Amino acid sequence: MAERNSGLKTGTWVLVADGEKALFLRNIGDELDMNLAVISKEEQENPQAQDWKTDRAGRFNDGPSPQRSAVEETDWHQLEKERFAADLAEMLYKAAHRGRFDRLVILASRPVLATLRKELHQAVTGRLVLDIPKVVTNVPLDEIERIVSREMAATA
Repeated sequence: MAERNSGLKTGTWVLVADGEKALFLRNIGDELDMNLAVISKEEQENPQAQDWKTDRAGRFNDGPSPQRSAVEETDWHQLEKERFAADLAEMLYKAAHRGRFDRLVILASRPVLATLRKELHQAVTGRLVLDIPKVVTNVPLDEIERIVSREMAATA
């Protein structure tokens, strides 16, 4: 196979995440031939929204009239995804503070990426090379390598 320039330096971390699963990867290859290796895996059990539902939507009185309005139910499933993303941001901050990585690439679903962008500490955002809004948690590592290489080339 012909060598391809990944543009991803040795030691760069790659976080692959959705709302329930995250893979922390490290490039043990070099800029010419990326080789992602799993550092750790995080998972959160997050039941579907309908499984959180316990009752019908609440209602409240609109004032002195007999009219009542429904209250929108909390989307616990979405809340857990946001909480998981916030936890990932905290893990990245601790790893950055310990000097475990100098560069970071994130591939995550759009909602998780949005929460991460809000939650990431400056110590982490200063090391962020690229973020890619894409769900690849169930994709083989070699395909993730191709996606990262393609995106790195597009931004170069």
